[in-house]
Amino acid sequence: MIPEVGVADLSSIKSGFVRDVVARGNSIKKIVISEVVYNNIRKASERGENVGLEELNRLKNVSEEKGIVIEVRKQDGVSDPDEAVLRLALENGFYLITSKESFAKLAESLGVRVVKDSRVNLKPLLFTRYFYNDVMSVHLKEGVVPKVKVGRPGSWRLEGIGSEPIDKGDLEKIVEEIFQRVEAGEGFFEIKRESSTIIMLNDYRIVITFPPLSDKLELTITKKVAEPEIEDYDLDQELIRRFSERAEGILIAGAPGMGKTTFAQALAKYYLRENKIIKTIESPRDLHLPPSVTHYSKSKSSSEELHDILLLSRPDYTFFDEMRDTEDFKLFTDLRLAGIGMVGVIHATTPIDAIQRFIGRVELGIIPSIIDTVVFINRGRVETVYTLETCVKVPHGLTEADLSRPVVLIKNFMTGNVEFEIYVFGERTFVVPIKESSKKVSRVNLMINNILDKYIPDSEARIQSHGGTVTISMPSNQMAYVMKKCRKKFERIEKQFRVNIVLKPLETEA
Repeated sequence: MIPEVGVADLSSIKSGFVRDVVARGNSIKKIVISEVVYNNIRKASERGENVGLEELNRLKNVSEEKGIVIEVRKQDGVSDPDEAVLRLALENGFYLITSKESFAKLAESLGVRVVKDSRVNLKPLLFTRYFYNDVMSVHLKEGVVPKVKVGRPGSWRLEGIGSEPIDKGDLEKIVEEIFQRVEAGEGFFEIKRESSTIIMLNDYRIVITFPPLSDKLELTITKKVAEPEIEDYDLDQELIRRFSERAEGILIAGAPGMGKTTFAQALAKYYLRENKIIKTIESPRDLHLPPSVTHYSKSKSSSEELHDILLLSRPDYTFFDEMRDTEDFKLFTDLRLAGIGMVGVIHATTPIDAIQRFIGRVELGIIPSIIDTVVFINRGRVETVYTLETCVKVPHGLTEADLSRPVVLIKNFMTGNVEFEIYVFGERTFVVPIKESSKKVSRVNLMINNILDKYIPDSEARIQSHGGTVTISMPSNQMAYVMKKCRKKFERIEKQFRVNIVLKPLETEA
């Protein structure tokens, strides 16, 4: 039996639940709305968010048809809508009408009688209508025609849905429904900020951005579309054996959308079958793994907390999804040097770029102790595998014996050939491809090094040669000075050796 007087919270108004309660024509005689809730809806409408206001108008129309009274009640000393509603219900003995499962449980624990929305989990989510066939992700933006990515990681196409742009009201309804489902316990907020929210809801990862962060309301909804096993990648048995017996510092690299996380998921399940203890560090937590795997959120903890937990729990392998800033690399390094097997997922356009992300963050000589295997994923498949080791030798292309120094050798796992050498000369770090004309590359690099020494002797600049291009990475605040002093000298080198010299900011601590 529906009570005679009910106080409606914000969720029940925006979802239309209180309107449905009135429309059913039960014994309810009055709906009380807190002035705090009413003001919240009014301020939202002034920002262009009209879902609440539209539902209030619909509630008014239905109430007039049914002869139901709606009262807006003034409240002093309270500003939170949920607190205001709870006070009204407690102090007056009203029933609480809500669409939020968690709020309903809280109210019931305080002795408040509750009418809660039982429809929430029964109807399909509004955005699921866009997920047809092989849709990987849905991209919704206010005033823009909805778009979807169709296909699989590394091989997809972008399609528009219809010809009508989606309006703000429809988007707000989708957002409100998503929030309701999370409140009902179907998912969780991975990150919740004033202008952005990341949500994990069932099999969906949802990114929502609001103005002023984005120019308009926008949703990106991604669904897992494949769960391949490691066997589906048709890997060489030697590589499988390396994963089982030797690889303990693994980088999985690739461009966005190429299938890095999908491969990491397959590798994690392989290790589980090998009776390994697996834990993950993620933000957001979207690796789909068996319940035995514990997922730690990077956004809900500090690096120090994760460091302590993982050192004491001693997993066989920790999967670090989406390594971005220096704190991530430091945590990966500390755990790996402590003896924990680490698998890191990192954005990179080439496999050598992934290794270079560590240069400048850790000592060059210990990189092979941190990373022993680099797996590069392109279009959903394993394209390149590198292994790393250190030796003391004369860098390739140099001739004098007294130039011997520690050199990191980067080998192609399948051929065994050294494809890159990384070494320090003076204060510069050189990344030299062995396939190039080595004498020419070495001479160009040394000439550039000598020029830089005259102007920025204490710089942490790195010099990399690849495909006729010499890239000099240095702190951004020195680039203008170097260009002013060295431009003509660089131009002479470019003309003499037919190379292209490029300056770019050095990736420093983030």
